[in-house]
Amino acid sequence: MSQQFESMLEFWESLPENEATIVDVLRQIVSQTLPDSCTEKLTNNVPYFYGRKRICLIWPASIKGGGIKKGVLFGFSKGNLLNNKNHYLDHGRNKRIFYKIFLSPEEINEKEIVLLLKEAVRVDRTFK
Repeated sequence: MSQQFESMLEFWESLPENEATIVDVLRQIVSQTLPDSCTEKLTNNVPYFYGRKRICLIWPASIKGGGIKKGVLFGFSKGNLLNNKNHYLDHGRNKRIFYKIFLSPEEINEKEIVLLLKEAVRVDRTFK
């Protein structure tokens, strides 16, 4: 990667306005839903959220390495272990990461994301 962000602010300031808005909405949902014991950390230049293991990530298209051309990818690191009964999440070639790509903040279904986050926390608690 050409640039390594030193802080969340530096990451934030690098984003185009539309991506920044989507990232902000997703980060708010995640931080309000995950327990206080979970942490957020820049990994691969994007926000990852950790419990015992990686729970989820937010990867804007403007940050190289995410494999998407536009929008913001919201992914679950152990998505293959989630029920995903409403088929809200997609998965590509990676067997574990299930995700949704958002092109606008209006596409974000907070209720569905909260349900999946709560399930992801339950899955995370099964790890040592």
